[in-house]
Order: sequence, then structure tokens, then C-alpha cells
Amino acid sequence: MGTRPYEYYVDIVTKRYFHGVDTKDMDLILDCFHEDAVLREMTSDTTHTGRDTGIKTMFEGLFADNGRIWHGNFVHTVDVDEEAICSQFTVEIEPADKGMEEQVYQNCNRFYLQDGRFTRVFVYMSGSNLLR
Repeated sequence: MGTRPYEYYVDIVTKRYFHGVDTKDMDLILDCFHEDAVLREMTSDTTHTGRDTGIKTMFEGLFADNGRIWHGNFVHTVDVDEEAICSQFTVEIEPADKGMEEQVYQNCNRFYLQDGRFTRVFVYMSGSNLLR
């Protein structure tokens, strides 16, 4: 059962995880995950296993392929007892290839935590999979 307050879940998602993605701060992002965490992009059925292997490699690809990344307009549903948070949000992605148009997504992620870090993350994207 969870012992952390509601605000902890919102903070780890917005002020640590998504802030890390938006600023391309790999250390900040990876610090949110357990070593054996799994991130699964559900729309294309793509799974990334292990904080320092699959998940890190996925973010390296995301950062190499894209310039500006922004997450905002968050709506959160927190289940403190089950240590979980569901976050709906907007994503703006500016591809590294300046000839391509900015992409805007309306996504939803479900985060499961244990001891204050993500164990499983499920990503639902409104567009093509950016998390290869």
C-alpha cells in the first residue's frame, strides 16, 4: 500500500520525468525508474525492458530524432493506495529534420510505482510511435 501523498505522484511525473524528457536530462529521467522497469508503448505494442538498457536506448533514439519536446496540459488521476497515476497530456514534438512539421499528440500514460519509482509504464499515443 502506498504511503506517499498525492502530490508525490504528480511531482515525479511532471517535475521529474516529463521535465527530464523535455530538457533531455537522461539522468533525471532514469532516476524515476527501477532498474528492472518496463515501458510499453501500447498503441504499436512496443516494449522496452530495463532502465539502463531498453528504456535508456529508447530515450537516446527519441532525443536523436527530435529537437524540441514539450509536455503539458496535464490531467492526473492518482491512486495513492495502489501507487499508480494516470496522466493525460499534450505533447509537442519538433523533429530534428527541419523539413518535417511539428507533431502534436494527445497521449495518456499509466505509471505504476514501487518505493517511489516507476516499475511499469504504459504509453497510449494518438499518433505514430516515437518510442522505438
